[in-house]
Amino acid sequence: MKRVNSIVDAKAEIAKLKNENCAEDDVFFQAMEEVLLSIFPLFKSDEMYNKSAKNAIIRRLITPDRVIKFKVVWLDDKNEVQVNTGYRVQFNNALGPYKGGLRFHPSVNEGILKFLGFEQILKNALTGLPLGGAKGGSDFDPKGKSDFEVMKFCSAFMKELYKHIGPRIDVPAGDIGVGGREIGYLFGQYKRMTTAFEGVLTGKPAFFGGSLMRPEATGYGVIYFTRKMLELEGKETLEGKVCTVSGSGNVALHAIEKLQALGAVTVTCTDSKGMIYDARGVDLPLLKELKFERRASLEEYIKAHPEASYTPVSEYPKGGHAVWNIPCYAAFPCATQNELTAVDAKNLVKNGCVSVTEGANMPSTTDAVHIMLKSDICLAPAKAANAGGVAVSGFEMSQNAAMQKWTFEEVDLKLKATMEDICENVSSTAKEFGVAGNYVDGANIAGFKRVADAMIAEGV
Repeated sequence: MKRVNSIVDAKAEIAKLKNENCAEDDVFFQAMEEVLLSIFPLFKSDEMYNKSAKNAIIRRLITPDRVIKFKVVWLDDKNEVQVNTGYRVQFNNALGPYKGGLRFHPSVNEGILKFLGFEQILKNALTGLPLGGAKGGSDFDPKGKSDFEVMKFCSAFMKELYKHIGPRIDVPAGDIGVGGREIGYLFGQYKRMTTAFEGVLTGKPAFFGGSLMRPEATGYGVIYFTRKMLELEGKETLEGKVCTVSGSGNVALHAIEKLQALGAVTVTCTDSKGMIYDARGVDLPLLKELKFERRASLEEYIKAHPEASYTPVSEYPKGGHAVWNIPCYAAFPCATQNELTAVDAKNLVKNGCVSVTEGANMPSTTDAVHIMLKSDICLAPAKAANAGGVAVSGFEMSQNAAMQKWTFEEVDLKLKATMEDICENVSSTAKEFGVAGNYVDGANIAGFKRVADAMIAEGV
């Protein structure tokens, strides 16, 4: 990237980088463009970062160190051979070993994993922990598969992945479609292949050295960040306030759990088929039963609570989602990328929403982000707000290395302190670079600066 003197220069260079590096990876380009436009004030303020012809920081940062792609062959319950594709995108290890989740979902491809891995670099940097960025997974779908089939797939997947990971090389974790069950199977196969019992995966069951509170970490961290952001921005607390949440996985349900513990009234929950709205506050034990135990549709919720309403996806507003049309004090998109559109952002602004915190990875479209930033909404970007998961993964690595076990309360206190530190760092960085109150720019500048400093210091 040449010397950047203006936003026009920056946009021209971004378009060039897109054509050269990721023309077909739209979601990766979306993430890259947001970061590069955000860090423009840093280039203006410090000649070291603008000397890109010498250090090539931008080009080095947006290009993965390596993309590993492999075939996964396994036998299903009918003894029929199945074939999937596995990936590991090892993006950047300037700050520490590669770190990032594994995603098992039919939508997984190289472009999505490049986007997630790129975001992971800056997210991990914001935690202050010595962690690089990576992402991986497969187009395998655990839904509808027996435990035995999931085990057979995980074993086949690890037979290739084990060659590329290690506690000081690359430490994967879980993500969509990869929970405690899958991590257990993956870890078991790794031990069989290497004969080593080591902290090569995080999110492990406790009896394999997994950290307490890992399932709750991302959801709790989202709320800890929001609470601190509202405090710093002089807003009212979450107590007694109506909150809307999308998603029904680990992040969403544990965000709801922490919101309710703080006295908030959380009125929504969604899955791929629709949304429930319960004005009195959602029944969290029932939601956990439906999604964690029975893996059932949210439509079942209204059988137990007929006073609640269920809106199927087919009845969502055109270009938007029903959940963001409900008046609220704070909104928490915790489902998937680009779920909050420009239509949704306009509805949130119109309905007087004060705070939007991204629990999922890049859940807001570019247009939606611009709309919210121009309003009075406090917008907490995913790379800062949902860093709680990787923070506790880092804590798990520390516990494994020291052969220690921390209590739930110890981990929770460390998580809370970490999320508050991230929030304060993002806020102060935004002020330092003339964009006070803009947590998107603050997060991108703070994360990029830490990685760039390390890349410059290590040379080429």
